[in-house]
Amino acid sequence: MKRKVLFLLVTGLIILAVTACAAVSDDTAGKGEGKRTFTVGFDKDFPPFGFVDENGKYTGFDIELAQEAAKRLGWELKLQPIAWTAKDMELSSGNIDCIWNGFTINGRENSYTWTEAYMANRQVFVVRADSGIKTLDDLNGKVVTVQEESSAEAALKDRPDLVESFGQLIKAPDYNTALMDLEAGAVDAVAMDETVAMYQIEKRGLKFTILEETLAEELYGVGFLLGNEELRDTIQNVLEEMAKDGTLAEISTRWFGKDVTIIGK
Repeated sequence: MKRKVLFLLVTGLIILAVTACAAVSDDTAGKGEGKRTFTVGFDKDFPPFGFVDENGKYTGFDIELAQEAAKRLGWELKLQPIAWTAKDMELSSGNIDCIWNGFTINGRENSYTWTEAYMANRQVFVVRADSGIKTLDDLNGKVVTVQEESSAEAALKDRPDLVESFGQLIKAPDYNTALMDLEAGAVDAVAMDETVAMYQIEKRGLKFTILEETLAEELYGVGFLLGNEELRDTIQNVLEEMAKDGTLAEISTRWFGKDVTIIGK
């Protein structure tokens, strides 16, 4: 009799425990169902595309685009600052899902799976307004700096004749450092993205000027691991949707004072 009562008691406890676990499991599944983490790699020292604001938060034009895309997809966005020289390792290791940060397609067409270009840009030279430098010929014998592993550095590699005319070409870890060196007179010119230069000059009230002669024309896109077409297509569709309903233009105007995006145009 006692054994029978004990058996029934143990059986009842087991059924209760299984039911409770199932309830917890169902509740947990319900809360997390369909939620995906979208990890965007970016250079946190690359305003206005991605940087740290005065409140210590990540912000920028591309950051806002990524935030809007993740919101529309119902994904959780993870902003992952990376060393620009380590971007390929970060992507291939799976630490990030994409590189979204004023990322130039030109010259990298076969190295990543790209969205269509959403913005056009130019590589230019920035000099001090009182430097007397007006043309590329005036850079002869001058000290020029460029961010390491940047599009401007790649563009300079295609202009060996121009580089040979420089007195010295040095590499900076980021554009903030390069522009501070220019302001201090440590260098004579900075080769960089025009959109970044325009933003920095206006934001910081710098007495710089941009040479009219350009170094290169380029296009910006979102870069994914080569072959990751499924994720690329998802983001491409969202970007097209944002362009169609005016959201791209709205975000662009907030950062640049006009719509500089090119999707659907």
